[in-house]
Amino acid sequence: MPEAYINIGSNIGDRPAQIERAVTGIKRTLDMNALISEPYYSEAQGFESENEFINVGMLIHSELDPFELLTILQTIENEIDPTSHRDQHGNYTDRRIDVDLIFYGEWEIKSDRLILPHPRMNERDFVLEPLKWLREQGLSR
Repeated sequence: MPEAYINIGSNIGDRPAQIERAVTGIKRTLDMNALISEPYYSEAQGFESENEFINVGMLIHSELDPFELLTILQTIENEIDPTSHRDQHGNYTDRRIDVDLIFYGEWEIKSDRLILPHPRMNERDFVLEPLKWLREQGLSR
């Protein structure tokens, strides 16, 4: 069963509660257990913000098609906060929740809707550090 890595972040509102709501929603919708990393705290990347991000990594195993999994993740994200992560000029903004599918087994996808593995994952400590924590728990990609 393919291993999927999901990164969940928040930098406004009740950040821990919003992240917990996303984690719970994913586990309940997929009817599975998951390994969740320790929280990782960081400044915003790609835009200016005074609000610190909290990110967690989530490792699951799934037989869903990657696009089906993405639809589930986007639905949960939109239930928590339907506002865009970009302003009217296309720039990143603060967000209550951000749920990203980072990789899914050995899948390589380049489409308008999904790119796997995530093209900037290796540039982002808020993605890499939770993944490192998960790997230290005895799991590997």
